[in-house]
Amino acid sequence: MKNPGDAPSMIEASGKQSIAAHAIGVAVTGDNARIISLPETAVHWAREVSVPPGAGFLPRPTSHSFMGRGEELTQLRDLLTSGGGAAVTQSGSQAVYGLGGVGKSALALHYAHQFRHEYSLVWWVTAESAEHIQTGLASLAQHLCPQWANSADQEARAAWANLWLQWHSGWLIIFDNVEDPNDLSAYWGTLTRGHRIATSRKATGWQHISPTMPLGLLDPVSAADLVCTLALNGTTPGFEYRQQAEELAKDLGFLPLALEQAGAYLHQTGSDIAAYREDLGLFLDDASDGIDPERTIARVWNQTLKAIALRNPLSVTLLQAMAWLASDAIPRALLSPLAPDLRAQNNALGLLHAYSMINFSAPGELGIHRLVQVVLRASPADQTEPPSGLLEAEHVIREILYPVGSDALAPAEHWEHSIPHILALASNTPIAHMSERADELYDPVAAHMNDQSQNARAIPLYRILLAHHEATMGRNHPDTLGSRINLAAAYQAAGDLEQALPIFESTLKKSEEILGVDHPQTLIASNNLGHAYGAAGNVKQAIAQHETTLAKRKRILGKTHPETLTSLNNLAFAYESSGNLIGAIPLYRDSLEAHEQVLGNSHPQTLHSRFNLARASLEAGNLAEALDLHTATLTERERVLGGTHPKTLDSRNDLARTYQAMGDLSKAIALHETTLIQRQQVLGDVHPDTLQSMNNLAFSYQENGDFELAVRSFQAALVISLKVLGEMHPTTLDLRANLAFTYQQMGDTAHALPLLQDVLLRREKALSSAHPQILLSRHNLASAYRESNNPRRAIELYQINLTQCEQVMGKAHDLTLQARQGLALTFAQVGEIGRATSLLEEVLSDYKQTLGDIHAKTLVAQSGLAGTYLASKDFMRAIRLYKDAFLLCEQRLGESHPDTLKSRLNLASAYQKAGNLKRAIALHEANLSQCKQVMGDAHPLTLQGSNNLAVAYCESGDFQRSVRMLEIALSHCAKTLGDAHAQTLQCRRNLSHVHEMAKAAQQSNAIADYILRSGEIS
Repeated sequence: MKNPGDAPSMIEASGKQSIAAHAIGVAVTGDNARIISLPETAVHWAREVSVPPGAGFLPRPTSHSFMGRGEELTQLRDLLTSGGGAAVTQSGSQAVYGLGGVGKSALALHYAHQFRHEYSLVWWVTAESAEHIQTGLASLAQHLCPQWANSADQEARAAWANLWLQWHSGWLIIFDNVEDPNDLSAYWGTLTRGHRIATSRKATGWQHISPTMPLGLLDPVSAADLVCTLALNGTTPGFEYRQQAEELAKDLGFLPLALEQAGAYLHQTGSDIAAYREDLGLFLDDASDGIDPERTIARVWNQTLKAIALRNPLSVTLLQAMAWLASDAIPRALLSPLAPDLRAQNNALGLLHAYSMINFSAPGELGIHRLVQVVLRASPADQTEPPSGLLEAEHVIREILYPVGSDALAPAEHWEHSIPHILALASNTPIAHMSERADELYDPVAAHMNDQSQNARAIPLYRILLAHHEATMGRNHPDTLGSRINLAAAYQAAGDLEQALPIFESTLKKSEEILGVDHPQTLIASNNLGHAYGAAGNVKQAIAQHETTLAKRKRILGKTHPETLTSLNNLAFAYESSGNLIGAIPLYRDSLEAHEQVLGNSHPQTLHSRFNLARASLEAGNLAEALDLHTATLTERERVLGGTHPKTLDSRNDLARTYQAMGDLSKAIALHETTLIQRQQVLGDVHPDTLQSMNNLAFSYQENGDFELAVRSFQAALVISLKVLGEMHPTTLDLRANLAFTYQQMGDTAHALPLLQDVLLRREKALSSAHPQILLSRHNLASAYRESNNPRRAIELYQINLTQCEQVMGKAHDLTLQARQGLALTFAQVGEIGRATSLLEEVLSDYKQTLGDIHAKTLVAQSGLAGTYLASKDFMRAIRLYKDAFLLCEQRLGESHPDTLKSRLNLASAYQKAGNLKRAIALHEANLSQCKQVMGDAHPLTLQGSNNLAVAYCESGDFQRSVRMLEIALSHCAKTLGDAHAQTLQCRRNLSHVHEMAKAAQQSNAIADYILRSGEIS
C-alpha cells in the first residue's frame, strides 16, 4: 500500500476532458483534445519546486462575520477527508432555489482559512468559465515557478500547474462559482493528490464529476445574529432590536449575502431597522463601504437574468410575473395564460430551474425565493410605466377568477386555492400602479374571506380597495367610507388595534359630517368603534359608545328592531368583557326575551342571543343554567341550521367547555374532538375557529393529566397560527401563553418562562400599557416566577399589576383580585404570613360580593386564605374554611368533580398537619379512591393524593404501606411528569425519608426488645 505522499507509478486520465501528464513533459486531454508539450526544464521544476506550509492565494473575505455554518463546515471536512473532493451547490431540499449569495463561497473561504495550516498550498480559482479556470491555474504557475512562467504563455502555464498538482500532495484548490460543471471535469479526474472544492449555483450536472453538498439558508437565530453583529459592530443588541433583526432576517429569507448587505448598510448609515424594512426594495441595489459592489444582491441576480434572457425570453417573462405572486406553491396551470404552449412553458421553466432561480417544490407547483421577488419588483420611484411583470401577474389572476370568454365570477372552489397569490399581488402592487379593475380582482375575494372569518388575512385586499375607491370615487363617498370600515375591521381581526382605532374614529367622524349622526351607516360605524374600544381594553369607552348607539337605535328604529337588539347584545358583551357579569347577564336576558318575542324561539338571532346568555352563565359559575341553555341551543341549531353549520359547531364547542367546567372530562374531550374534526372538515385547518378547537382540546388533555398530548396539540395549533395569523396576532399569543401554562403544570418553568416573557413583550409593543391582555400576561409571568422560586421578581410584577389594575379596572375587577391574590400567595411563600392573610381576606370578601359564595374563584380564594391560617398554625380556622369549601364544591359540582377532590385533599392535609391522623387518613383514602376512579392512576391529582396519604401512613407508623405507595407513586410521577418535576422530586424525598424512619424505628424496636429481654433474664 502506498503512502499518501508517494509519487504515482503511472498517471492516468479519467473523465470527459481530464488532463493526464506524462513524465516526459507532455500534457494530454483525455478525449483526444489538444496536446501540450512542456520543455524538460519545466517538467523538472514541476517535480522539484516545493512550497512552505500555508502558502498560496485566497481572496479577501467578503463576509465580515461567519456564523451558523458549523455543521456544514464539519460536513465539508468529512467529504474532503474521505473522498478528496466536494461540490458545494444550492440546496433544493431546504427551499434555497438556487440563489447567488447563499454563502457557498463564504463557506469554502472559511474552510480554507480554518484548515490552511494543514495544507502545503491553498489556491483559489475563479471558475465561471473554462477560460477563467485556465487563468487561475496559470497564476498558480506564476506564483510557484516565476523563473520559468515569466516566459511562457497562459496555456502552458496552466498545463504546468496541473502537472505540479499531480506530482505533489497535501494541497487545497477551490474552484469558485462554477457555471458549467463540464468545465471542471477537465481537471477533476487527475487532481487526486490533494483536496478540491467547487462552488456552484448549479445543483445538477455533478453526478459523474464529484459528490455534492447542498447548502441551505441560515437558521433564523444565526441569521439574526449576523444582522446584529454587523449592524452593531459586535455590541450586544437589546431585546427590541433583536426582535426587529429577527423580522428583517425573515424578510431577507435568511440568505447570508442579503443579510450581510443589510447589516453593513445599517451600520454605515445608523438607520432604523423598521425604516429599512419598509424600503427594502429600494436598498437592495445599494452597496455600503466594506461590501464589494459586484456582490450586491441585485447585481448578483441581474447577471443571471441576463444569461437567461439570451437563451429564452419567455423564462424572464414567467419569472417576472411570479415575482408578484406568493413565493410558494405557484401552480404551473396559473401561468398558462402567459405560456399556453405546454412545451414552451416547460422549456422556459426548466431553464429557470437549471439556473436555480425557481424550485419544482411539488408536482405541478413552483417556488421562488422571496428575495428574488423583491429584487425583481424593485423599480425607480419616478417610473410611470407599471413595473415588469405586474400586468402579467394581474392577467393570470383575472383569468383564474373570470374564465376566458366570461365576465361572470367563477365559483369559489375554482379559485380559492389561489388566494395566497391574490393576497400577494394586492400586497405587492404599488398604489401608483394599481389596476383600474381592482374591484373585479379583489372585492369578490375579500367578500369570500369575510364569509370564511378570514378578515385578518384580507388586509392587503381591503387596503388596495380603499385606495382604489379614494382614487375613483373620492374620500367622502359612502362606498369609500364603507371600505374604511372594512379595512379597520380587518386590522382589528388581525389584532392590530393601533391601526384599527384611528380608522374607526375618523370614519365615524366623517360619517356624522357627511351622512348625518342618525344615518344607518353612521350607526354601524359607531357600533364598530365600540367593539374596537372593547378589544383595545378601553372598557369604559366601549360601554359608553355602545350605550350611545343603543339609545339612538331605540329612538330611530324602536326597541325591538333587529339592529337595536344587536346593540343591546353588544352592550351586554361590553359589560361582560369589563368583568361586570352582574350587569351583563340581565342585559343578555332582556335581549333573549326580546328576540323570542319578535323573531321566535328558533330564529338564528334568537339562538345567538341564547348562546351568549349561556356563555355568560358559564363564566359566572352558574353551571346548571349554562348546561341547560347550551344543550337547548345546540339541539335547536342542529335542527334549524344543520349538524355542521359553523354556529352549531360553536354550540358544540361551548357545551364541551361546560362539561369541562363541571369536571366531566370524558364528555368534554369527546365533544372537543368531534368539534375539531368537523371544523377541520367544514372550515379548514387554518380557520380561527379550528384553532380555537385545537386550543380547547389541548386544555382538556392538560386537565386530564395528559401533558405530552397537550403540549403536542398546543404546538400544532401554534405552528398554524404563526403561519396564518402571524407572530403578533392575539390568537398566536394566547396559544403561546397556554403552551407555557402547560409547561408550568409539568413543572417545566425553564420552557414556560421564555414563552411568557415573549408574550408580555409582544403585547406591550402592540397594546396600550394598561390593556387587560398586558395585565393578564404580566400576571401569568409573575405566577411562573413564583412557581420557579423567584419570589422577588414575582412580587415586583404583582405589585406593578395590582397598581395598574386598581387604577384602570377598579378594586373589585377580577384581574385586580387575581393580582392581589398572587401577591398574597408570594408573601406567604417568603414567610410574610400576616401580609398574605390580610390581602387574602380582602380578596375573599370581594369575590363573595361580586361572584357569590359558590363561584369557583371564590372557593379558590377561600382555600388560599385557609392555607395561610394553616401556615400560622391556626388549625381551627383553616379546617373550618377548608371544610366549607369542600362542602360547597360537593353541593355545587358533585363529589367526583376535580375541584371537589382538590378541596377534600386540602381538608385531609389540614387535619394531617393538625395531628388528627385518623381523620386525615380516612379522608385521604376516600379521596384517593375517587381520584383513581375519575382521573386515573397517573393523574397529577391522584399522584399528589398518593404522596400525601403515604406521608400520613408514615406519620402513623405504617412504614410498609407508606413505602409501597410511594414506590408506585414515584414510578407514575417519573413516567408522567418527568424526573425533574417538583412532584417527582418530592415523592423521591419522601420515599427516602420513610426508609430512614423505618430503619430508625427498626433499630429502636431492637434496642427496646433487647432491654426487655435483658430485664426478663435478670
